[in-house]
Amino acid sequence: MDEPGSPAPNPADQPNPANSEHIPTTPTNPNKSNKKKILIIVVIAVVLLGLLVMDWWAGRKNPVTVTDNAATNALAAKTTNEATTANDGHLTLDTSKNYGNKYANGLLPVGDGKYDSAAKKGYIYTCSTYANNLTSGQGGGASQRGPWFTNNNTEYDINKKSHIAGNVVWQASFSNTVSGDARTIVTNDLPSHHTGTFPVTSSDPAYAYDRNPNTIKGQSLTYSLSANPTYGDPQCMGGQVGVMLTGVAIFNGFDAGGRDAGAWEVQDTCDGHPEKQGEYHYHTLSACITDTSVQTVIGYALDGFPITGPKVGANNYLTTSDLDECHGITSQVMKDGKLVTTYHYVMTQDFPYSASCFRAKAIDPPGMPTRP
Repeated sequence: MDEPGSPAPNPADQPNPANSEHIPTTPTNPNKSNKKKILIIVVIAVVLLGLLVMDWWAGRKNPVTVTDNAATNALAAKTTNEATTANDGHLTLDTSKNYGNKYANGLLPVGDGKYDSAAKKGYIYTCSTYANNLTSGQGGGASQRGPWFTNNNTEYDINKKSHIAGNVVWQASFSNTVSGDARTIVTNDLPSHHTGTFPVTSSDPAYAYDRNPNTIKGQSLTYSLSANPTYGDPQCMGGQVGVMLTGVAIFNGFDAGGRDAGAWEVQDTCDGHPEKQGEYHYHTLSACITDTSVQTVIGYALDGFPITGPKVGANNYLTTSDLDECHGITSQVMKDGKLVTTYHYVMTQDFPYSASCFRAKAIDPPGMPTRP
């Protein structure tokens, strides 16, 4: 008997006994057939949905390469404007990036009092004893603010700053040798370039702002540095950063009172001057160092890492904002005649000018105790 609602059997649809081995002997139930089709569709839909979910998850873990030109250009622009870091966490130089020439107009920010008890970008990480010296009020330095300060004394115009007059030539003695893991630099601290006349004479216009009474004297300094320092956590520093390949010491960005030495103190035209013991030194990038490429080593910090200039290319200079909290970056530099990839400190136009903390264990400054 037919099921309710089923159509009457069609004789043409009845099985042929001659072909009964190939044709089912029971009639097809349309309702069961429809249910089977629906089940198949549901299964296919579930499988397809599963594949879509798996593809989406794979895309999250391994993003698909962008092939659309507009999207590619947007991604490239984003990459260009962001700092990149190497797998080991070091901030690395992007040689394709235009870092710009932020201080082309000569206006530089004043870094007075920018020291801290921890590493911080734009600040000098000072050891406690040295920090106490900065706040003791016993330091020397400029007697008054020069007319090159501007914008409520938050900036100074390097193009308007005075310089100590004079053109004194010295007999420099300098050597830089490497043996195994040891680098030895021996210098008399007399520069390979001219200096101004010190003590500053009363007839020098700079005398109105900085009456440096000290005399440049030859020193006998030996720096025993690591030739292959190990990068690590930031370490505090005293007054000296290292030694430049001009034979001259490089001090940090402060004068003896914790003020921005580049802004306050008046140096000669090579940006140097002597301290109380007669040691000639820089605080900022010397105008007499002509090759300021980021690939060129121009000095070594007391922890053994090299110091380079800030120039990436034409109108393309690194500034403090482009560097890590110790004022350094990792890139290729020409070190001891070989192009190597290494962490290094960068001398910039803006404060803190050079290393603001050490990335490896530093030696004590030779010859004298830590000083501003």
